[in-house]
Amino acid sequence: MNLLVLVLNKEEEHLERILERFVEIGIRGATIIDSTGMGQTLACHNNLPIFGGLRRLFENCRPGNKTVFSVIDNEERLQKAKTVVQEEIGDFTEPGVGILFTIPVNNVLGLAQDINDKEG
Repeated sequence: MNLLVLVLNKEEEHLERILERFVEIGIRGATIIDSTGMGQTLACHNNLPIFGGLRRLFENCRPGNKTVFSVIDNEERLQKAKTVVQEEIGDFTEPGVGILFTIPVNNVLGLAQDINDKEG
């Protein structure tokens, strides 16, 4: 099992479509939280020394990111989830798009039965 972590930087319009497609591939659960990156935090605190140009990049000081966490039970579904995200978001090498990474997890309790794994 793996924990998929997706941080969407100012790409919130893609979030709903990503979640819909996750359901289509059998992912039934994810947690979404508002988050803020280090650059935005530094730019929005007036008492911290920072270049004025960087401060202008962040027009408001609200959390600008969405972070999605989902425990995915098998490698095939994990690969499908990564493909979904890349198809919806595009090129992660572009600055400010976001980041996606996975972490192996053990001893997970509380996962719902998978849509595709119904017992008779």
